[in-house]
Amino acid sequence: MHTPLSPEELGAWIRLTLEPDLGPAQARSLLATLGMPQNIYATPSTALAKVLPQPLARQIAQPAQPQIQEAIARVQTWLAEPGHHLLTLADPAYPQALLDIHDPPLVLYVNGRTELLNRSILAIVGARNATPAGIDNATAFARHLASRGWCIASGLATGIDAAAHQGALAAGHEGGGTIAVLGTGVDIIYPAANLDLARQIAAEGALISEFPLGTPSIAFQFPKRNRIVAGLARGVLVVEAAQRSGSLITARLATEIGREVFAIPGSIHSPLSRGCHALIRQGAKLVESGEDISEELGHLPGTRTATAPPEKPVRRQARPGVRHAKLMAALGHDPVHIDTLRTRTGLDWAALNSQLLELELESIVTRLPDGRFQQR
Repeated sequence: MHTPLSPEELGAWIRLTLEPDLGPAQARSLLATLGMPQNIYATPSTALAKVLPQPLARQIAQPAQPQIQEAIARVQTWLAEPGHHLLTLADPAYPQALLDIHDPPLVLYVNGRTELLNRSILAIVGARNATPAGIDNATAFARHLASRGWCIASGLATGIDAAAHQGALAAGHEGGGTIAVLGTGVDIIYPAANLDLARQIAAEGALISEFPLGTPSIAFQFPKRNRIVAGLARGVLVVEAAQRSGSLITARLATEIGREVFAIPGSIHSPLSRGCHALIRQGAKLVESGEDISEELGHLPGTRTATAPPEKPVRRQARPGVRHAKLMAALGHDPVHIDTLRTRTGLDWAALNSQLLELELESIVTRLPDGRFQQR
């Protein structure tokens, strides 16, 4: 259970995370040596100088700088709102799984349900510019696993991350829930397109961040965010990923701390399958259904099975007619350029474009951003 902080304790913890020229490793060393932050700030500079550079020791022994005092006041105001929490390394509600990483955050800002942070968590990550099939897979896997008690963690990015959160939410209140780990302050939603999703997660799951309130989106913060995603989870599922991507960073971090890594294979022609295929070659477990993950990590006790949603993406009710049989055979399951479709089908341009439009309107076929077509 989360333990609220006294004003003195809160001020000391926040100051420790914001102290100029004091790195996180130094801060953890001080905590190990001197105890709680309020003890650190009560220690004379002469004693601090034995473990810190003298200028920094003198700074810590003095009252907090005005900008830090203002930041502490902002946190106090933020914490007065319902659902807002600050978890410190000393809090019983702090996620124990994060203690496995070498640099656990000193504090976590939480908007939502703190109890989710110590549940059985599975991370689902992948490409921002995901294919429709990738979105379907992420949604279906997340919903299936959440319905069986897994809490789904991801990073609130567009594409696979957002689909994973939405799938977990679709499992309903009896599901395992979802956690969004932010690369900004917990009060800053990035990308803005996911604002409504973030609000739903805050109401039904949890938004968390180690960054101070008001921290904007800066590129170098997202790998730091990824280590928390990996650290929280018992396993990481990569749905789609290019060969150089943040998803592969998350998978590598997961491997380094002994977490299981899973990957969904895809077309050999798709750039977004190459990262997953590389992971599989390196030892990640190939999965085709949510049940593959449950069997590997173990079924959670007391979870529902009878009313669980399908493990694989649900296909639309619409089905191609006889008229489209030749075109569907030509499409196969890989992305195809329209010139290739014309060669394979022998259809003239008017007939080909007409059939493709009909299939798009029925959500049977989708046009990818690069102009190619693919079955959904």
